[in-house]
Amino acid sequence: MLRALRIALVQLAVGSDKKKNIAEAVKQIHMAKQQGAQLVALPECFNSPYGTKYFNDYAEEVPGGETSLALLRAAAEAGVCVVGGTLPERCGDRLYNTCTVWDGCGKLLAQHRKMHLFDIDIPGKITFKESEALSPGDQFTTFDYEGVKIGIGICYDLRFSEMSHVLASKGCSMLIYPAAFNMTTGPKHWELLARARANDHQLYVALVSPARDTEASYVAWGHSTLVDPWGEVVGKLDENSGVLVCDIDLNKVEEVRNQIPIRSQRRTDLYDTITK
Repeated sequence: MLRALRIALVQLAVGSDKKKNIAEAVKQIHMAKQQGAQLVALPECFNSPYGTKYFNDYAEEVPGGETSLALLRAAAEAGVCVVGGTLPERCGDRLYNTCTVWDGCGKLLAQHRKMHLFDIDIPGKITFKESEALSPGDQFTTFDYEGVKIGIGICYDLRFSEMSHVLASKGCSMLIYPAAFNMTTGPKHWELLARARANDHQLYVALVSPARDTEASYVAWGHSTLVDPWGEVVGKLDENSGVLVCDIDLNKVEEVRNQIPIRSQRRTDLYDTITK
């Protein structure tokens, strides 16, 4: 098992040209490899503008669509694990917001469909209803890479601590969330939630956002961030395109869990989180 893992969080500028979006993602995967990255993570909706009016037009099958094929080739050519942000997935007559994960040989390791759909209404600020176009996933998603277990959530999934608890209980040392918080929720809750999940479950949390485009119909907050098991921010970007490269110290996960042993101290005689 690796005791350290170098990861790259790629904050892409996403436009209306799907092929251009995919090509830029592939380019950044190879550039991250040149910086020594072993795992490269892309943002939510990296091949498509984010919005219910776009999902149907940009949707494709997984793993047979052009985006999946580009990611598997990039992962294999660069020899890195790629957490492929998210794309609108078409499955029969349903659409999902889906993250794919590819190993360094181009094998599909995992596929996560966003479990919690972003349906909110903040008067005078933002109203959004993903459920107008998307269906929710119903599976917890983890994968192993070089002996490291990693859990996947997507954006709004971050707000549900029960979900992250289940992923942690499955043995995860890190959670990765491709995400696109907006200009209302981003300043208030982006870093707060990342630090809370990391502190609650004593693991690393990575949030990967698109870059901010003030001309888009949905304006992303940006600020891709990595938080360690102490709840401290290891690194973060601003709102612009960029890549955050950081080393994950897996010894720190064990140290924190040994020093503050909340896992063995939970009162499961009084409460617990259950899954079906």
